[in-house]
Amino acid sequence: EKKREISEAMGQTAVSVSDSSEALLNEDKEESNDDESFENYPDFSWDTLPLYMHVRKIESFSDEELKFLSKFPLVTLEKTTEMGTYGSTDVGSIKSAEKIKEYNANAKVLFYWNCIINYTYYSFQKELDDHEDWFLKDKTTGEDVEVHRGNRKLFDLSQPEVRKWWIDKATGVCDHPSIDGLFIDAITDVVSPTYLTNVANISDEKKTEVVKGWNEMMSDIQEALVQKKKLKVANVLRALLSDSGLSYLHYFDGSYLERFEDHDVEYLEKGIAAAQQAAQSKKILALTMRLCDSSDDEVDFDDMRKLQPRIDYCIGLFLIIAEKYSYLYIHDGYDVNTDSDGKCKSKVWLKRFSQYDRPLGEPLGPAEKVSNYNYTRVFEHVKVKVNINEKRAHLSWSDDWVIV
Repeated sequence: EKKREISEAMGQTAVSVSDSSEALLNEDKEESNDDESFENYPDFSWDTLPLYMHVRKIESFSDEELKFLSKFPLVTLEKTTEMGTYGSTDVGSIKSAEKIKEYNANAKVLFYWNCIINYTYYSFQKELDDHEDWFLKDKTTGEDVEVHRGNRKLFDLSQPEVRKWWIDKATGVCDHPSIDGLFIDAITDVVSPTYLTNVANISDEKKTEVVKGWNEMMSDIQEALVQKKKLKVANVLRALLSDSGLSYLHYFDGSYLERFEDHDVEYLEKGIAAAQQAAQSKKILALTMRLCDSSDDEVDFDDMRKLQPRIDYCIGLFLIIAEKYSYLYIHDGYDVNTDSDGKCKSKVWLKRFSQYDRPLGEPLGPAEKVSNYNYTRVFEHVKVKVNINEKRAHLSWSDDWVIV
């Protein structure tokens, strides 16, 4: 209750990171200071780079793909997963999770569920046909707010009935033994300074009601999933928020991070600081970084020498953030469907970079910011230097060290 009051008191958007965000993280850290708090967390080891997987495929995964997925300790199955085979994302996700766990029962599989955007890929979509009043209305036209090229409506989270429906559907899927928790998306669309008022074109007063309802819904889903011993990972940390989303992280076991380097170097610097604070507070972090665009025909994925600088930078950036329960995914897009020529849309799907199998070892201390935009950190088997302004990293692996 105290946590909900703090979040609601912060108003429509996240305010400065200040003491309240840090206090909430410290409170979570103290509450989870025993091993039982992490019994449902993904497997973790410093032996080699800890990896994450985030993927979508409309048709069924092949046996080769399922074996590949089963090797990741934490997997998010995106919207549309196997719906071409089973008719819906929820059924497809459950079937995929069952098959993944046949290869590795310890893999943690998350179900994708958007907190405000109504994606229509679920078996329970028809239940909304008689509830047009459950969606936000444009303040000018009075018509449904539609985003993503006019194809998606937004839930009106100020209504208790909407929140109850959203929670019931989420917990219903999570009740399946092969689903280990929820991946909650689009937090920033709710709490950002401008999205609901500028993009969705609702009033400031309505936005206040929606954000208040969202806070109540997150508190309720947190309580429900804690009782079920299910994970709660959200797309919540983002430097575009004044406190990078840290004030909302107490609802969740951790955060997925995307678009980490979308803006200027100060934006990245702010994101690094927030991610470090979250990781040090024992939150799960799933950092995703683009290797390049999968549509870039100039990239030679068979020549690792050309890709190595970017791979090393992604790894270096991750390692200056990482703590226990931090995971990395370097990708060229989450879509692994095949095109009309039968080619996979991802050129790195089913591939494994050699750096992933090099010995890592535990960190010998936190990262140090040694000068503007320069960070260093030492692990048992690698020394890391990162320059975020030049987007380069130097990784010195122990098998390359010269002993004198």
